[in-house]
Amino acid sequence: QVQLVESGGGLVQAGGSLRLSCVASGLRSSRYAMGWFRQAPGKEREFVAAISWSGGSFDYADSVKGRVTISRDNVKNTVYLQMNSLKPEDTAVYYCAADLRGPGATEQTLYDYWGQGTQVTVSS
Repeated sequence: QVQLVESGGGLVQAGGSLRLSCVASGLRSSRYAMGWFRQAPGKEREFVAAISWSGGSFDYADSVKGRVTISRDNVKNTVYLQMNSLKPEDTAVYYCAADLRGPGATEQTLYDYWGQGTQVTVSS
């Protein structure tokens, strides 16, 4: 059974930092791309960042470029999202997802497995 479990969310002041983690279990290998998405209250879920299985290729949403870094540790089956210079508009539930067939897409329908999400709240 595949499971993705996010952690690291919380309440932070604007300008602060958080590092989210997502641990994957139940997958036969680490050859899968990973993505982070977020959903703010009253809004649709949107792409944040993605990373290829090797960690050599990245993609970021324009809204977070320069403030967010995605990385992974395939030994630990963990993907990270380092978020700096947080803004109130970054407030959302953050989800990680696994893309077993592609390089890590921005389109959420291409992902195969999803975590339950972790809440990030940025106060002004």
